[in-house]
Amino acid sequence: MLSFENDYSCGACPDIIARLAETNATQFPGYGSDELCASAKGRIREACGAPDADVWFLVGGTQTNQTVIDSITPQYAGVVAAASGHVNVHEAGAIEATGHKVLTLPHHNGKINADELDRYCATFYGDGNYEHMVFPGSVYISQPTEYGTLYTLAELEAIAETAHKYDMPLFVDGARLGYALTATGNDVTLPDLARIADVFYIGGTKVGALFGEAVVFTNHGAFSGTPKHFLTLIKQHGALLAKGWLLGLQFDTLFTDDLYQRIARNANTAADRIRAALTAKGYTLTFDAPTNQIFITLDQPTRERLEAGVRLGFMEQADDTHTVMRICTSWSTTDEQVDELLALL
Repeated sequence: MLSFENDYSCGACPDIIARLAETNATQFPGYGSDELCASAKGRIREACGAPDADVWFLVGGTQTNQTVIDSITPQYAGVVAAASGHVNVHEAGAIEATGHKVLTLPHHNGKINADELDRYCATFYGDGNYEHMVFPGSVYISQPTEYGTLYTLAELEAIAETAHKYDMPLFVDGARLGYALTATGNDVTLPDLARIADVFYIGGTKVGALFGEAVVFTNHGAFSGTPKHFLTLIKQHGALLAKGWLLGLQFDTLFTDDLYQRIARNANTAADRIRAALTAKGYTLTFDAPTNQIFITLDQPTRERLEAGVRLGFMEQADDTHTVMRICTSWSTTDEQVDELLALL
């Protein structure tokens, strides 16, 4: 069965598998206190142009979102996110389980904007009863968004400025960051992100690793410094891996010889081919997105015909007779797989 369901169906890129095999018999200290993690942190700092950044390795995206938001958001506050944002829609209440409400703003092709964030906060503090309400305590966005769209550099800078105006740190979910960095038209680099965000993470699970995410506290501005006892907080949230060197090894490999961006670019190249074919064949693209996620609105007969030969991802119901489905390429997508999909289309 051909699969374009998601970008984490395959194990890991061959470079990582080879290195795991090479080091399999080596005994390392636990919980990330090993030389592989130290090397990976150095490579990430160099790639971000942020020598003072603090880097941590966590096991997965949900644990990362929950741990970071819980640690940077005051206990009396919530986190502001797009209504379509991952933490609001697809985290099964993990954020609310920590006592932090997700405070939603309207999305525009998956994105929030600084003006609406400003109005939201101004309205909150203009309410005479705000002490009885959930404070906006941090801001969450993802790059790319849940719909595969991208924030521009100017948009990110404006959101960060507004967040800081109201004493809120900006957290950027980078589960698919590699696909954003290598997308056509993207104008945001890793050093840009390290300069603008207070904390972000570099996704490994969906970009070539077996599992794992690299959290980067950028240590600048009003929110400088990693939350106190962050290692303990990671463990409390079930995100600390005893065999931490497995995470270090993977990110050390991904950030050697530009491997992370090279394999991410493969996904976007494949997606560009598919987007062009969809347009030529008259399919309805739901969003104009340049990354590895392609959303198409299908009637039921077309959906059933395609799903007889390829696994697609369900996104949402468009109306009574149409469904928004996702075609998702990855670092491992081959030209042959794309050719097969184009034949089915």
